[in-house]
Amino acid sequence: MRKIALFIAITFFISYLSAFVFFSISQIKYATYIFAIGYMFIPMLATLFVQKLYRESVRELGISFKPNRWWIVAWLLPAAIAFATLLISLLFPGVEYSPEMEGFFERLKDTLPPEAIEEMKKQIKIMPIHPILIGLIQGLIFGITINAIPAFGEEIGWRGFLQKELSYMNFWKSSVIIGVIWGIWHAPLILQGHNYPQHPTAGVFMMTAWCILLSPIFSYVRLKAGSVIAAAIMHGSLNATYNLSIVLVKGGNDLIIGLTGLAGFITLGIVNLLIVLHDKFIAKESVAELIRKNKNDAEDRDIHF
Repeated sequence: MRKIALFIAITFFISYLSAFVFFSISQIKYATYIFAIGYMFIPMLATLFVQKLYRESVRELGISFKPNRWWIVAWLLPAAIAFATLLISLLFPGVEYSPEMEGFFERLKDTLPPEAIEEMKKQIKIMPIHPILIGLIQGLIFGITINAIPAFGEEIGWRGFLQKELSYMNFWKSSVIIGVIWGIWHAPLILQGHNYPQHPTAGVFMMTAWCILLSPIFSYVRLKAGSVIAAAIMHGSLNATYNLSIVLVKGGNDLIIGLTGLAGFITLGIVNLLIVLHDKFIAKESVAELIRKNKNDAEDRDIHF
């Protein structure tokens, strides 16, 4: 537990301090997204420090570049989640289908300067196909490439370090604990309007609940893939396809629609249920068996710096 406590202390100290300093001196209104990229690497820095301090190898944390079919799941599932969330959002009162993207542009006013939005509208008018198709293609490409890099900065901490250190626990219990830590870690960004620009304070609690729901999905894919790289791909793809869940939606607010709204919560709840069913009735090797196997393999290797 001391090792986990040290990781959490270092991660939160650097994260919260850097956020306080950055947002105290930054004069850029829309700087949150710029800062967020660097913020994502902080769990990796804490992981490297703790592993070095305890003379343990980072290779023990699931860094493997041997792809399998679960890497494909990690890559494509986020887009499916985004589209499912889009459909569920439309079931809420006051939410409408908006093929012209009026609602999307209205929401962008909270996060982008007016000139950027106008330029985006001009570019969309000359596109040969609907922007949602272009967004899907770009999301799939960016998710597995440039987005996966900062995502790895987070995942080596959450699904690498923490998942290994909590492997003595039940899968669902450890996933919830990781989700709570992961969600609270986002607080400085959320309070600056990230994800919930209309409700930044309530957004802190929403983000924590969302991370709790998302954590078992990431952890399950990471274990099945046998690599934290798959979790990074899934994380990167989720970020890259996020807008697909709101681009054709008008009405509602950031607590209801979109991936991080109530609609997204429902989608993630369904995916978690599917995981339970898959693990119980379809999987050749349950997640509990995988955890035991990975723990035994790590003890046999006994890798050190």
